Amino acid sequence: MVDAEDQPEPDRDLPLIGAARAPGIHVMTYNLRTAGGRRPHSWAERRPLVGAVLEREHPTVLCTQEGRFRQLLDVKSDLDGYDWLHLGRGGGSRSESTAIFWDESRLAPIEYDHLWLSRRPNVIGSRSWGSRTVRMLTWIHFEDLEAGRDFYVVDNHLDHRSERARRKGAGLNLDVLARFGAPAIVAGDFNCGADSKVHRMLTAAGLTDAWDAAAERLTPAWGTFNRWRTDPAEGDRIDWILVQPGIEVHQAAVNTYAEDGLTPSDHWPVQALLSLRGAL
Repeated sequence: MVDAEDQPEPDRDLPLIGAARAPGIHVMTYNLRTAGGRRPHSWAERRPLVGAVLEREHPTVLCTQEGRFRQLLDVKSDLDGYDWLHLGRGGGSRSESTAIFWDESRLAPIEYDHLWLSRRPNVIGSRSWGSRTVRMLTWIHFEDLEAGRDFYVVDNHLDHRSERARRKGAGLNLDVLARFGAPAIVAGDFNCGADSKVHRMLTAAGLTDAWDAAAERLTPAWGTFNRWRTDPAEGDRIDWILVQPGIEVHQAAVNTYAEDGLTPSDHWPVQALLSLRGAL
């Protein structure tokens, strides 16, 4: 394994990973921070920076959290050649979401679902276990049009206050994964670090953190909740990309792009270059 500490500082004018050629799959998870807020962190001011990150990196799959409908329409407008799937956590276009975007030249959706992280996961807007807000996940079953294989992606946003809600939400993820018939990538904002009970619970069940499994780490292990600070610092990675057996991890990175003293979001996105073992 190659660590970022052994590499020269990356060129900030170049992508960390960039567009992936088949059979590579570039996955990014990005808490966009919900639209609104005052200067200098309003969506109007941050939108060009988010667009710059996405245009530069061109992920095959982009898992987002917190995006609201019109905000996500802006993201879609700024992306070229992507399709997307969205449902607000309050139903329809209401409130935040776990929307997923994908490169439609590479991937085609086969099936999908939205679930609420509660005792009643099929009830829109439901919450349980001391969760302070409604939380949900979105999953999509994809066909890779170039590599000739299929896989699943699960996009999460776990609760930020209740440890019990996070553990129960992780359990729902495992229930969902048990029904899949192909390897899965589980990504999102888990609101807890890689030393947490939730992380141990998921990895004990057979998932592997892409950061730990990567053959090459392109950046240091930056904490992903940046609190609007432009200088990255080592700390908790609360945004993860996890993979099931059958998926190989080639590279991983925490993208700390900022411009003119402004960060695109209060989270740094996490990226990984993956491939399905045995892909053409």
